[in-house]
Amino acid sequence: MNTTEKILKERIKELTCLHEVSSIIVNANTTDILDTLKAIAFSLKKGFQFIEETEILIEIPDLNFKTDAINNNHKISSNIMLFNKVKGKITASLKEEDLLFLKEEQTLLDSVALKLGNLLERIEIQKNEISLKRQMERADRLTILGELTAGIAHELNTPLANILGFAELLKEDFGSNKKISNDLDKIISNAIFSREVVKKLMFFSCKMPQEKQEIDIVPNIKNAIALLEATFRKEQVKHKVKIANKELWLRADTVQITQIVFNLIINAIYFAPKNSLVTIEAYETEQHIVLKISDEGKGIKEKDLDKIFQPFFTTKSAGDGAGLGLSVVHGIIASHNGTITAKNNKKKGACFTVKLPKS
Repeated sequence: MNTTEKILKERIKELTCLHEVSSIIVNANTTDILDTLKAIAFSLKKGFQFIEETEILIEIPDLNFKTDAINNNHKISSNIMLFNKVKGKITASLKEEDLLFLKEEQTLLDSVALKLGNLLERIEIQKNEISLKRQMERADRLTILGELTAGIAHELNTPLANILGFAELLKEDFGSNKKISNDLDKIISNAIFSREVVKKLMFFSCKMPQEKQEIDIVPNIKNAIALLEATFRKEQVKHKVKIANKELWLRADTVQITQIVFNLIINAIYFAPKNSLVTIEAYETEQHIVLKISDEGKGIKEKDLDKIFQPFFTTKSAGDGAGLGLSVVHGIIASHNGTITAKNNKKKGACFTVKLPKS
């Protein structure tokens, strides 16, 4: 075979390879990217001059695939770009040191890296779209729930007040009768408990009156932690406080901000194993005050992440919670035009992140 024919043959191989890789990427299953990497790697291998002597390594975030062992002393590579940032690499190596790469093979590698980068960008955009859709759906559900709970709470307030008032009047009339008095105490106690549940529902639906003013939340955080010192000791849980600034100012309702901090720390203590650590962190960005509270517990199940702020949803044991604590927190934060997100830490436990606008 003469030189011209040999060159032509190599160009045909490279073009065939590019066509094949393009087809793989067009038909890629974005939920199982590993199979796509395998197909691209073996297709790319066939595009090189020395097919049997060439091995391919593809590295992308959290995943890589190689056709066989890579000779790091004799290789060429090309970066995989994701939104103009290097996020991976394709490497081709030759087993034999005396064999040479063609300059066109570097071009081939660059072209495939570009195509793979485009695929990864497409996958990332799809993930973001799905995530945004879920957030919007959750926000819609929470808005509807907020309206429903506001109505329920309003309807329950009057009869509860009547039950409590008449029970207290009856107790005055029958104070000398111990049995009747004890029964009335039970009615009063349960009415007060029900009133507190209604109050939490009102907080969730943002129907409680607010007194917003410019406040420094650092004292609120420290006061909430001080109030919970005994709880930390009782549950044998340690805590670490990381507050980046001496003062963190925002426009908010003091009582409600304290309730956010208190509820989130109580929640973290509940799920924290003995001798583990709860971390309370606060800092500011240009537009927000950020509060992070994380624990070292079991974390949140994936299926529960979208439901964690819904009223009456709880992962606590029966009798340990009505499922309103996080709902109340969500309602207060929403009424302050802020956001709260829950996610699992990389190693263990969960982290709740609150962002509140400064003004």
